[in-house]
Amino acid sequence: MSTGEIIIVQPDKCVGCNSCVRTCPAPEANITKMLDDGRFVTTVNPDKCITCGECVRNCSHGARDYIDDTDKCMQRMTKEKVIILATPAIKSVFPTKWKGILDWFKGKGCIVYDVSLGADICTWAHLRAIQRGAGNMITQPCAAIVRYVEIYQPNLIKSLSTIHSPISCMVTYIKKYLRRSNPIAVLSPCIAKKTEFEETGLVDYNVTFKKLEQYFDKNGIKVAANDPSDLEYKFEEMQGQLGAVYPRPGGLRDNLWMHDPDLNITTSEGVHKVYPELDMYAKMPDSKRPQVFDVLSCEFGCNIGPASGTTQSVFDVMSTMRDVEREAKSRRKTTGGVFSRGGEDKLFKKFDDELKLSDFERGYTASAPTPLPSDRQLEAVFEMMGKHTPADKTYNCNSCGHRTCREMAIAISRGLDTVDNCIVHAKSVLTSRHSALTAQHELLSEITSECLSLSDELREDLKNINSNMDTIGESTAKTSERAKVVNDLLNNVITFCKANSSMDASSVGQLVEILEMTNDAFKALDDNVNVTNESSDTIRNSIKQISSLVDSINDTLHKTEK
Repeated sequence: MSTGEIIIVQPDKCVGCNSCVRTCPAPEANITKMLDDGRFVTTVNPDKCITCGECVRNCSHGARDYIDDTDKCMQRMTKEKVIILATPAIKSVFPTKWKGILDWFKGKGCIVYDVSLGADICTWAHLRAIQRGAGNMITQPCAAIVRYVEIYQPNLIKSLSTIHSPISCMVTYIKKYLRRSNPIAVLSPCIAKKTEFEETGLVDYNVTFKKLEQYFDKNGIKVAANDPSDLEYKFEEMQGQLGAVYPRPGGLRDNLWMHDPDLNITTSEGVHKVYPELDMYAKMPDSKRPQVFDVLSCEFGCNIGPASGTTQSVFDVMSTMRDVEREAKSRRKTTGGVFSRGGEDKLFKKFDDELKLSDFERGYTASAPTPLPSDRQLEAVFEMMGKHTPADKTYNCNSCGHRTCREMAIAISRGLDTVDNCIVHAKSVLTSRHSALTAQHELLSEITSECLSLSDELREDLKNINSNMDTIGESTAKTSERAKVVNDLLNNVITFCKANSSMDASSVGQLVEILEMTNDAFKALDDNVNVTNESSDTIRNSIKQISSLVDSINDTLHKTEK
């Protein structure tokens, strides 16, 4: 069974705190993924969400919200008469303006009915079903409970009460017995009711109190205040009686006990209690099950439902419910003429005379349950999570939002979570990376130290080269000076020999030739000295550049070492 998206997520507001996973009673309703930027975001799997609204109630970052039909209903109201069904919780949520709200709808041409009357029909139908031999039953006014059974405990469908919820009983009464075909909208404090309306096809619009109040504020709509102690109102049909206490915990139980105090009834409320107890109920033999298991998803009943938007405390709403009960009892009539548990309820006698029980019955649609992964598959997931020992696998820190490491492993196996969302895994990865970085740092320190040592040796070698170059330069300069002196001397000798005619011409010629050759050799030496000087300058410039680079390397290595 699949419904449209009702619970919505704003990813930019999600901080990955896992509060939604932690508070959610539906094990496959959330999908946690790590984005490319490293953030974790949890979205909703609409096929597995029971729309109980606990994630909306508990998300402190505003990342979770829900969709209802307020705007669609308002648009429909401009075109035709809409039937408005007011659930009894409206009195506790809006104790000083519920009448003004209903009057506003009447002013828009709407026809307003009291769902408390539908709750009275619901009580009557349950009693008659029990009297006709219905087996042990789980009550179903709570749509989140119904969806949980359909998705996660389909074997319990045979135990779900076949009697419609108070709202659906009222709609059935309006359509079948009052013969009205107008579109129907329900004013409710419940997100999950949308799933019931989609499955039964009885109601067109779920208008939640929270979104309705936002609509009024946005459009500047003001309604008249009413006296909170005046609990009567002129509805289109008669006002309901004790069905008005259905929104409180045990409301259905109290109504049944009013007519049959010997019924074996057990109650359970609240997401952290009722769903585990439903799982427990599924494993129990019929002999240990109560005749009626009266269950609600919300701990304090519908009065503080996730779509109520109420600022009332539990004490406020229970005080209102006590007043509602007293007022309802004052209007209840029995065949004895006075209020009595033993008298025949005149309203129920009317139902017996006018209503057909089968008209108020319904069926359910089971979803195919997701098979559990095998132990081998879970072992592979535990390996990925870095959980190898029994202690690792039962760490159960709950940081991921799942109650146990095994539940987390199951979610990962189903593609609903990621190993990166496991804080123990993340710690082990960080520790491993830290160890690797430490080892790399130690190796880098060794390399840096060795480089510094080599750099110091290189600087010393450069110093020696510079010193030798200075020596070469001085030697070359002296050689050049001496060569010049000898060259001048040879030139003088050659000039003298050429000019002295007293010497033997042949000897003089030989001597001149030798001296000229020697002179040429000294010129070549002088040229070599010049080349050596030029090369020395080039080498010196290169040494200066190398020395500058060595200084830079040295500075960098010292900074790295620090």
